[in-house]
Amino acid sequence: MKKKTPKVSVLMPAYNAESYIGVAIESILSQTFRDLELIVIDDSSTDSTIEIVSEFAKNDDRLCIIRNSKNLKISRSLNKGLNIAKGRYVARMDADDWSYSDRIEKQYHFLEKNPKVGIVGGVMRVCDKNLKVIGTRFYEKSDRSIRKKMFRYNPFCHPAIMVRKSIFDQVGGYNVYLADAEDYDLYFRIGNISKFANLDCPIIKYRMNNSSISSIRSRNQERLTIFIRFKAWVEYGYPMKFSDIFYTLAQLLSMLVIPQKLKIKLFNALRNTK
Repeated sequence: MKKKTPKVSVLMPAYNAESYIGVAIESILSQTFRDLELIVIDDSSTDSTIEIVSEFAKNDDRLCIIRNSKNLKISRSLNKGLNIAKGRYVARMDADDWSYSDRIEKQYHFLEKNPKVGIVGGVMRVCDKNLKVIGTRFYEKSDRSIRKKMFRYNPFCHPAIMVRKSIFDQVGGYNVYLADAEDYDLYFRIGNISKFANLDCPIIKYRMNNSSISSIRSRNQERLTIFIRFKAWVEYGYPMKFSDIFYTLAQLLSMLVIPQKLKIKLFNALRNTK
């Protein structure tokens, strides 16, 4: 019997995620929206990640596994997942996070009812390693408000987005040369052909850990973020207001004089994080 084509494909890249990936997988496979496939892209893990994922796959044929023979990093891994995704919509999920049980259902129905919107995110609960909520990050909801602040902040929680597969196909997936900020560049490219939206309810629990605030990765991410803003202005044709330029130059200067951990605290204070 021919397997039914799923309406939603969920991409979950994983690398040495044995501590949390079981919970992440369960949160997707137990969604109220059942017509989905979960594609786990194991990036050549050296722990028991692949064994854990394989056990889930034995009991649920909606789970598909891609195993990289060498470590390719997140952008290339996600593009491999996109290449085999069968769903009309593609959702993102990280291997150490947790999705609310109605997340996929809410995002799917929102995109069905709003054909001009190509990407939808939602509110993120910030959690400790045990998924205890320690804060909430809100995002601008409407296309207009998202675009207004796009040069200031990343407009979406990356592991909480759902995108039309046709949109991914049109923009060509993730830019593999912008690792650590591949999502920010993606949003600017999507915005040239589609509208944005965020749901006003929590849809994901984002687990903060030491790697989440790595000073080396954060600095590289900050450099790439500044580069992408000017790329969006010059190459993608986005209007950049004087205040946006001033903000970006101030951020560039802060890289030289403000300690990274203090900047993260200031960012969360200025951002919609409570």
